[in-house]
Amino acid sequence: MASKKGSKEIVRLMNKETGTYYTVKKNNKTATGKITRNKYDPKLRKHVKMTETKMPH
Repeated sequence: MASKKGSKEIVRLMNKETGTYYTVKKNNKTATGKITRNKYDPKLRKHVKMTETKMPH
């Protein structure tokens, strides 16, 4: 069965220092607050914590 429309949201994970970002899908049912993930930053050439920010419209 297909999931209900609107159960997942596309968000931007961003490193504030360099401005590097990833777009990921967030499950609204399980993740209630802002999400943080360890992602690779090519400008720093290492893994750093990236936090959820607003998507531009």
